[in-house]
Amino acid sequence: MSDTILYKYGAQDGHEGSLYLNITNRCTNRCTFCIRNNPDGVGGGTDLWLTHEPSVSEIKAALLREKPGGYKEVVFCGYGEPLMRFDDVMAICLWLKENYKDILIRINTNGHANLIIGYDVTPKMAGLVDVISISLNASTAAAYDKICLSDYGEDGFYGMLDFAARAAKYVPEVVLSVVDLLPADEIEACRKIAQKAGCRFRVRDYTQ
Repeated sequence: MSDTILYKYGAQDGHEGSLYLNITNRCTNRCTFCIRNNPDGVGGGTDLWLTHEPSVSEIKAALLREKPGGYKEVVFCGYGEPLMRFDDVMAICLWLKENYKDILIRINTNGHANLIIGYDVTPKMAGLVDVISISLNASTAAAYDKICLSDYGEDGFYGMLDFAARAAKYVPEVVLSVVDLLPADEIEACRKIAQKAGCRFRVRDYTQ
């Protein structure tokens, strides 16, 4: 285990890529394909298992050392579901927007925030979050639960889709994504769900 709060991805041609925030190992899913099942970590070397959840002040201090203004975006994405800490994530987003007005903020999530918190939190993201990327991962509730082993069972699938629709009212870009490990026909079925929901669709590489 380590306490890697920040890690980088996609730097090229002398420019910094994306700066990722790893703030929790807790998650409401136990996806069979999850990168945390890879003993080599992210990219074969970055250990994201935390010994403790960093406080908001620790996260801000780490960001100040890294100078996030030099990156194209800051992304909440680690070995857990970042919106398990919804209020802390919003506090960090507000701080970033106040201090780096041009920064792009993306949250990679399983879409369970409303189920976790117990009410619709999407209005609180207005003006703070630029992109929400939600793991769709299956075209039916039964398939979703089989793959994701959700704490909410099949309700996790419906809660995720409801969150996506609500978030689209407040966040400029909402993306529904699947991993490229799925069969082609299942990927196509997921694509149609994203189109119906009015969300962008993305097939992501397993390691991303």
